Amino acid sequence: MAIQRADFPLPDPDDPLTAPFFGGAARGDLVVPRCDACGSYVWYPAPRCAACGHDGITWVAVSGRGSLFSWTVVERAFLPAFADQVPFVSALVALDEDPFVRIVTYVVDAEPAALVADQQVEVVFRALAFPTVPGRSVVVPMFRPV
Repeated sequence: MAIQRADFPLPDPDDPLTAPFFGGAARGDLVVPRCDACGSYVWYPAPRCAACGHDGITWVAVSGRGSLFSWTVVERAFLPAFADQVPFVSALVALDEDPFVRIVTYVVDAEPAALVADQQVEVVFRALAFPTVPGRSVVVPMFRPV
């Protein structure tokens, strides 16, 4: 089913499942959900821990450091909203706290040709905006090489 929100492709910072993630980003904190029972990180956010089934989840701050797991350089806008942003680097960053927590993100402040697998990166927080959604932006975590 196609997304019908008027502010698409911005993420929905009010979605109950991910609102703490975007709230943390707005404060300059990278936060991820962690199981209160077994301590496993629950990523992608879910109401229950996949490791033990417990439904007590607490959002905790993490270091914001990780490694570049995978990336691609997007050179062609797949939606009109992205036309002003190409080329850009879309990536999966594995967090130092748990390499199985892989955040979908942008890599910024980097020459795309210089990126290498397992490269150390750190979080930065930037406003994500699109010309197709005038007057709106959402602060999101992005990563840059260390």
